[in-house]
Amino acid sequence: MLDESLLDAPDALARADRRDLLRGAAEAGARVRTAARHATEAGITELKPEGRPRAVLVAGPGTAATGVADLIAALAGASAPVTRIPPTGVAPAPGALRWTLPGWAGSVDLLLIATADGSEPGLALLAEQAYRRGCTVVAVAPLRSPLREAVHGVHGVVVPMASAPHGEYDAETSAAGPGTLWALLTPLLALLDRVGLVTAPADALQSVADRLDRTAERCGPAVATYSNPAKTLAAELAGTLPLIWTEGEAAGPVGRRFAAVLAELAGRPALAAALPEALPAHGGLLAGAFAAGADPDDFFRDRVEEQEPLHARVVLLRDRPTGGLSAAPAARELALGHDTAISELEPEEGSTLESLAELLAVTDFAAVYLSLASTAGA
Repeated sequence: MLDESLLDAPDALARADRRDLLRGAAEAGARVRTAARHATEAGITELKPEGRPRAVLVAGPGTAATGVADLIAALAGASAPVTRIPPTGVAPAPGALRWTLPGWAGSVDLLLIATADGSEPGLALLAEQAYRRGCTVVAVAPLRSPLREAVHGVHGVVVPMASAPHGEYDAETSAAGPGTLWALLTPLLALLDRVGLVTAPADALQSVADRLDRTAERCGPAVATYSNPAKTLAAELAGTLPLIWTEGEAAGPVGRRFAAVLAELAGRPALAAALPEALPAHGGLLAGAFAAGADPDDFFRDRVEEQEPLHARVVLLRDRPTGGLSAAPAARELALGHDTAISELEPEEGSTLESLAELLAVTDFAAVYLSLASTAGA
């Protein structure tokens, strides 16, 4: 159950937020600025590459590294293939994880390592393997970590991960916490700008930080639910199965991250898919057991002891369309034709990076509010 009264009680929210998730979301812009400065100090912005890499490989643990790989792939587009190297192992613990380069990786490829931990022996072994294959290695990791020494040992480049402005958060949230993604992603964007795969010069990163700050002001705990898009979305998703439908270059990875963060931080299941494929993929859910009218009015049902049935709700995340073609009208028609409610998010005008930043910020805040209000209401 969601305690909606908590959403408009900033002091109560602060008491419920034992993992400092709201602070992490609010400080995302500051993390971008610090991370950009660290990239400059590490010499990233002075690199003079001889050409573009054939392919980009991304490795790292948890939700943050997965999001970094997904976002880089979307931003790079057709410039170069981006492949995430998934970990293997017997447990999700740093010492149990291993990564292996694909057989085709070689001297014309770029390996990016992103980790908020830095103690994973498997990532150090991966860096050594890449060195033997001739791959260029660039890592973002905490300043004092074994991985930093390992990457230096194979002549790679390490950018210190930008720490939180007012101290680290609970280690439990390091992989999915709102600020961690930007601390890992920002230096890699600066690097990929230098090698010509994405457009992310210093002024563009500053604009991203500014957009994150403005969005945090709109979504902060002191802003009432009726004018707060993140609180509104959290309240709308209470007791639902979110079907996150995305449209646009920036929206796809945001939707997939939103589903992952809802599960990890808020303990809520969600499904994400891109339009127009989402319509046949999820259409059966709108007419099946999760449909709005799927729970008949059973006279004998115990309404005190039993929870309300879970109904689907569509969350439509859209980047501003560049052309006239859009599947959004068909999506609305399908949902409303099955009496399914829709929540829609569309960013303000700006670059692809700014749009991505705004959508990420709103959905991160929404996941945090849903987590806090659900925990308090339990």
